[in-house]
Amino acid sequence: MTNRPAFVDRPLPRHWSEAELVAAARRRDEEAVRELIRRLNGRLYRIARGMMPSDAEAEEVVQDAYLSAFTHLDDFREAARFSTWITRITLNCAAMRLRKHRPEQQEYDTVQERNLCGDGVLAFPGCHPETAEATLARMQTRAVIEAAVAELPPDLRLVFLMHETAGMGLHDIARDLSLPLGTVKTRLMRARHRLRRIISARIRGGFDSIFPFAGQRCAGMADRVAALLRARADHDPERL
Repeated sequence: MTNRPAFVDRPLPRHWSEAELVAAARRRDEEAVRELIRRLNGRLYRIARGMMPSDAEAEEVVQDAYLSAFTHLDDFREAARFSTWITRITLNCAAMRLRKHRPEQQEYDTVQERNLCGDGVLAFPGCHPETAEATLARMQTRAVIEAAVAELPPDLRLVFLMHETAGMGLHDIARDLSLPLGTVKTRLMRARHRLRRIISARIRGGFDSIFPFAGQRCAGMADRVAALLRARADHDPERL
């Protein structure tokens, strides 16, 4: 049986591609793991929040997905991008959590992925810091948008967040949810229509700021996942 290297922490080039980071993560490079988490946190959190009813539960889903993915990196065959693979794991982790705790709730259509899941304030462009009033107004607007999105039915909310906040294309969403492209388009259209009825025209252009996962929350996720991976490696060196 091949002995694996210890889980290490060392500096690495910030310009590395996703594939280079994954290769380093396979060698137990902690900085590579942290950089992948930093790059993917926003996307995965918003996707998880599209399925889960609260911020805390969405955060737990993302942590589960990271632990599952980095523990099973040998199962990643690179037929698709790592970000696509871990997106599917996140969807499955969320679906499993919903089935476990709320079996009466609607189940989500997710891909079959080999059982792999057992806040800072956003700055706007400009040279001058915004006033306290502007900051408050922006936060209030975001709160209104988030409340409106939270009112959407889960199937509409998930597609909406995957497209509008995670920046995923319709074909990618259809693939990851195992849905017909027409169904995805219909759900997105219905989500937008409902949102326009809930809040005003302020919504337009403001979706990129909702359900943020940055600052201390982003760093905290990387710290927790790295610590848990270290503990797993110490307990079972051949598993990770």
